[in-house]
Amino acid sequence: MRAFYTKALLRLVLLLGASILLGYLCVARSYHREPLFGQEDFGWQLHNWHNSSDGTTRLDAKVETGRLIMEFSLSGSNSFPNASTALFFTDRQGKPKMRDWTGFDKLSFEARCFPANTIRIALPSFDDKLSKPGDMLTYRTPAAFVDCDPDGARIELDLARLAVPQWWIDMHKLKPSDMGYSLAKVAQIEFGTSTRSQAGTPSRVEIAAIELHDREYGYLYFLGAFLAVAWGGFGFWFFRQYAAALASDLRARMQKDLPLVAYQQLAIEPHREKEKSALLKLLATRYADSELDLETVVSQTGINRNKVNEILKAEMGYTFTGYLNKLRLTEAARLLVENGSASIAEIAYSVGYKNSSYFNKLFKEEYQCTPKAFREVCKKEAQAPAA
Repeated sequence: MRAFYTKALLRLVLLLGASILLGYLCVARSYHREPLFGQEDFGWQLHNWHNSSDGTTRLDAKVETGRLIMEFSLSGSNSFPNASTALFFTDRQGKPKMRDWTGFDKLSFEARCFPANTIRIALPSFDDKLSKPGDMLTYRTPAAFVDCDPDGARIELDLARLAVPQWWIDMHKLKPSDMGYSLAKVAQIEFGTSTRSQAGTPSRVEIAAIELHDREYGYLYFLGAFLAVAWGGFGFWFFRQYAAALASDLRARMQKDLPLVAYQQLAIEPHREKEKSALLKLLATRYADSELDLETVVSQTGINRNKVNEILKAEMGYTFTGYLNKLRLTEAARLLVENGSASIAEIAYSVGYKNSSYFNKLFKEEYQCTPKAFREVCKKEAQAPAA
């Protein structure tokens, strides 16, 4: 059995290592990122907007190598100065084209602000019930606010947790609870100022590496299928090989124990000494007596306690208790094979054990399997066709 366990352990370690490695690769690849500027048939136009009516707000924006740069200085004459730059989505011919972002769960980008600022990110989306084509004020506009500074930071937005502005809800006289939104028809991505933006202060916002995140579950399905097949196959192989190895081990053990079986005539002639012959004969004929103990043997053979153990140790390699259990268990193994109608408890009692649980414990220690498993293995061996 040792060779089988070594082989099984090696395969288990290899399978575990392969599962961990493949699991890491599949999970990592399932997190897919798609650069905004890398999408096929993607086009855009820059749209700038501010609410200054006196012309004192300055706003310039441009895109350089995939980076949006927004430079502005807000007017101090307005109670709530505001400015924003949007990438208005178009097709390659420059015609408006809304994007379906329902398959994405996150939006990430790198943001740098000079000086430190809080900016607003909004995704104006066409609402089939309320929106008018081209009129951005009628588009439902889920948004979020993020902090940025000159050191820059990587920002991730959960696209399922944006908020529709209250002013938009009020403007369309909707219920306060009507905060839901759909990203099936996103018209533009907008970056703007907030109430924290300082009026009269020249400011610069840089937005780079805009990416959309989604999950490609095909990798996870593949991983699940691999794990099911690989571990299922390992389990099938293990139990099949375990049964074969156990049967082989039991055959070897039973062959080794042939000189000890109680149902064969003990060859006591080689034991010249009277004490040895008397001791072995008594044990061979009385092993099934549940009351047999060392004191009984001493009283019936006249051999003192220490010498009983010395004789058995020298002749058989066992102590008294060990040799008695060996005789009983060997006979029990024979009965399990030859007497299929007898219960485990009956066999335990017939070989000298009053407690079947104790018998099961000793049998498992001797044969590395329970009496029930031993019987089943031997039965399958007997039914198997000869090679």
